[in-house]
Amino acid sequence: MIDPHVHLRDWSQSEKETIEHGLRVAKAAGFTHLFDMPNTSPALTSRELLLARIADGCKAAKRVKGISYHVYGGLTADDTLTGDVVSAYKELFPLIIGLKLFAGQSTGNMGIIGRENEKRVFESLVRHDYRGVLAVHAEKEELMNPGAFVPGRFETHSLARPREAEIESVRDLISIVEETGFRGTLHIAHVSTAGTIEEVVKARARGLRITMGATPHHTLFTSADAADHSRYLKMNPPLRGEDDRAAVFAALLDGTIDWAESDHAPHTLEDKEKGASGIPGIPGMLVLLERLRSSGATEDRLRALFGGNAARVFGLDEDEIILPKNPMRRFAKIAGEYPVNPYGDLS
Repeated sequence: MIDPHVHLRDWSQSEKETIEHGLRVAKAAGFTHLFDMPNTSPALTSRELLLARIADGCKAAKRVKGISYHVYGGLTADDTLTGDVVSAYKELFPLIIGLKLFAGQSTGNMGIIGRENEKRVFESLVRHDYRGVLAVHAEKEELMNPGAFVPGRFETHSLARPREAEIESVRDLISIVEETGFRGTLHIAHVSTAGTIEEVVKARARGLRITMGATPHHTLFTSADAADHSRYLKMNPPLRGEDDRAAVFAALLDGTIDWAESDHAPHTLEDKEKGASGIPGIPGMLVLLERLRSSGATEDRLRALFGGNAARVFGLDEDEIILPKNPMRRFAKIAGEYPVNPYGDLS
């Protein structure tokens, strides 16, 4: 299986998790490939830092064995850095698996804020002839209302980062792709709303190359679940209402959403109490696999969602996707690797 969206921390955040620990948990869950996001500390926005991260990731993978490590290059508003990252991608693919743009601030403060700034990044990608996958965290900063979040009440996070912020960001991104002639694949990460799905479906009908990913938390939980403080269900984008949750699950089940992705993002409990966004997601992928299977997904559809589609879109030579026959047995073995298991009530 492939998890195309993880945050393995390490470096100055090794108290949250190391690359090796994340790889060991993922291997125990049945994964053979992890794609690590660039909002590390420091962020992976230069060739030098990408090379350092790849070296550490490959060393960890050699110790774990049976799982491969890949990383995204991070984008900034600096055209020179964009050119360097694109050049590194072309030279080192598939170790550098794709690029990542944050259209809105999240953990790591890598946000490129405003449509015009985002358009300039796409124009830079066109100039540098980038044709790979561009994964985007789509939330429109101008529509956020940070003051609506009440510290300690994680359910209010959905008010601070409303669903409209995601939908409008996706509309911006689609129009920018059309205006700039971007030649890569636009990937909308961690889709959380029915409106986002509708915008992507319309764009596909016009011929745009655009994919979507969905997480276990956005398919299995709602903002009401976040009211249980002990589960620490705060992440970006936030959990939504039941209508959005059901729409995301249904779109994953019928294949409209291209793949499952964990958005695995562990923190210390101290950081979570201070409001950090992100939860351990790798265990949740097993719960989601079981829930999709029990909801009627065929084994072919599951193999596509848990690795096959990602391998095809990213351009990996991938062997047959092997799914665990009893994912909840594996879940029971790895859930205790993290101090809080948000998925315990679903197991």
